Amino acid sequence: MPIPSTTSTAATVHTQPDPTRPDAGIVAVSEFQVGGADQQQALFEASRAAWDGLAWPETLLSIAWLASLDGQTALAYVQWRDESGFDAFGRTHRPILTARLTAALPALTPAAPVFYRRYRSARRPDAPVPGCIVAVSVEFDGPDEARQRAWVDAVFDALASEPDPPAGGIGAHFHVSTDGTRVLNYAEWVDEASHIAALERSGIGAIGSGPKWRAVQTFPGLKASRVTRYRMDRRLVASAAAVGA
Repeated sequence: MPIPSTTSTAATVHTQPDPTRPDAGIVAVSEFQVGGADQQQALFEASRAAWDGLAWPETLLSIAWLASLDGQTALAYVQWRDESGFDAFGRTHRPILTARLTAALPALTPAAPVFYRRYRSARRPDAPVPGCIVAVSVEFDGPDEARQRAWVDAVFDALASEPDPPAGGIGAHFHVSTDGTRVLNYAEWVDEASHIAALERSGIGAIGSGPKWRAVQTFPGLKASRVTRYRMDRRLVASAAAVGA
């Protein structure tokens, strides 16, 4: 597939991505170790510049860049219409983009994406714009699609059983990896302090303290879990979609 050598069709916007958009059939998530806030910004700027002269793929919906609040990592949350679109991108655009990023940031270690499909979401009807995105990454001891979904369902049961849910929680969007081994909760919070307060109140490292939360934490086959707090920095979208994006 030829890649036109024209001005970039990528536009930068500063609105939040919508994890629930129905046309996002697959999400590619990559985490980069950067080592500081300045390096985060350098990566974001280099990512935008790398698109110069490349046509925006028709099936690419949004590239959201998130900066961890400790300055150590950057997360790319990339929504695609389908897997075939990403496969075509891998043969055309991705080698060029990777080469340009490497040239701009020689110390950057390329991050292989993990592919997810959104499974379940919950969001407050009066949801404000989130000030903090909490990425909860869970890994199991082997591939099992039914177990992924059962764990997510257990979290929803725990949420429903909570008599006094934390006021700072806005939304939770659970994604299951296509290889059957991981779950990602893209959780929206009012701010970092609200999430920290919820964990401290529970005393068990969860946002609730009832027996169903303990069942979530001791779920059979659960290998590891990790929580990272981010702020949304920017998104890249097709220039034609930038108005109102």
